[in-house]
Amino acid sequence: MPRKSHIGIFMALTASSFVVLGLSQAACAQENQRVRVRGTIESLNGDTLIVKTREGSDATVALKSGWKVAGTRSASVDDIKAGDFVGVASLPKGTGPDGAIEVLIFTATMKGTGEGSRPWDLQPNSSMTNATVSNAVKAVDGHTITLTYQGKEKTISIAEGTPIVTFAPATKDDLKPGAGVIVMAEKAADGSISAAQVAVGINGVMPPM
Repeated sequence: MPRKSHIGIFMALTASSFVVLGLSQAACAQENQRVRVRGTIESLNGDTLIVKTREGSDATVALKSGWKVAGTRSASVDDIKAGDFVGVASLPKGTGPDGAIEVLIFTATMKGTGEGSRPWDLQPNSSMTNATVSNAVKAVDGHTITLTYQGKEKTISIAEGTPIVTFAPATKDDLKPGAGVIVMAEKAADGSISAAQVAVGINGVMPPM
């Protein structure tokens, strides 16, 4: 039987509004492994996308009927304000707050999407926290934000140079060779990979997460 699973934090731009693509998505089959394909586009031929992964290999992704594309653009730490809803990939620092690896600022209409904190595969021991910013202050070596989610609280430091992005309009025309992408996909038992969505960076941005 199908099951629901939070497998991503990206969305497609429709003619009038953003639509959630990756969150609370029904899986095709329980035996399919959920994978995230990160890298740059080698080619797009029809519904076949080839990605040069960050590991250096080529991944062939079969795009499902009606597949969508979402865009991300650069943002600034100064764009993060109390009340915003964000997704933060972070790593423990031993002492003090976790350190942000990348930050995604959701649009206001997406507030609450995938709320919570969970293990993530961006780097070993990394986690993903989708939460509301309750406080944002400038620190000596960057910024610190306090996140609230599900009755819990987490403080994360954001060092200078940490990638920060938000959503942007995108179309299939943006899926050009060399463009950075992350694909929330499913890997079947035979090794084939399929997906219903692609997130692409705009103007050279690498999509986060």
